[in-house]
Amino acid sequence: MMTTAQENNVTDYLVSKNLSLDIQVEIKDHMINQIMDLQLEENLSFEDAFSRVKASWKDEFTTTSYWMFFREPIPLIAKKVIREKYNRLLKKSFFTGLLFLGVNILLIYLSSNANTYSLFFKGLNGMFLLALGAAWILNFKIRKYMKPDFKYKGKCLYTMYQQNMGLMFLCALSMFQVMMKNGHYAYQFFKEQDHAAGFMVMITLLLPFLLQTGTIFTLLNFYEHKKSLLKMKDYLTLTPDRQ
Repeated sequence: MMTTAQENNVTDYLVSKNLSLDIQVEIKDHMINQIMDLQLEENLSFEDAFSRVKASWKDEFTTTSYWMFFREPIPLIAKKVIREKYNRLLKKSFFTGLLFLGVNILLIYLSSNANTYSLFFKGLNGMFLLALGAAWILNFKIRKYMKPDFKYKGKCLYTMYQQNMGLMFLCALSMFQVMMKNGHYAYQFFKEQDHAAGFMVMITLLLPFLLQTGTIFTLLNFYEHKKSLLKMKDYLTLTPDRQ
């Protein structure tokens, strides 16, 4: 049976590798099991078993770049886990964004005039802005855990999703600017067959699509971050040495 002090040694080792806490929790269980198996099977001390396990994980902790989401190098195993999770969220965001692009075009044909479509256009994009605001208001109690600089033991993020919380403010600001537009270029193109401003039509359709997709991605990140925090309740009762 591993003592609390020995378990803390494993935790401190993982913290030193700059892994987010949610990834640490998953890896820690594997490492502890490996250490205990070695102690039992080969009659090793904790220190010797721990050294053997660290050596077996050495390649996974080599640092690599992931420039799309992280400015600094991260461990290879973190990149593997994060890429798998983010790819899943990006796919969901993209296809949901395509759905709303279709809704946007459908609203053009359902509108009796340009002013009616302008209201639909503002309402559709305003819905995303409202969703961002509601996410923060309804989760006000855990706002401090959403800050990109709020770290466990002052060294690592709480979850792999925390890195993207700042994107929510960028998406909110951009969606507000889009909501102030009226989308008349798209209406003229599809409803009035005015093809003179093709470039502006593309901007009118693609910019909201990209921002809506980005907003969906940040919202998915937000709620994945929240779910991960709930799974780690023991770590959220902060003591002075954990801040």
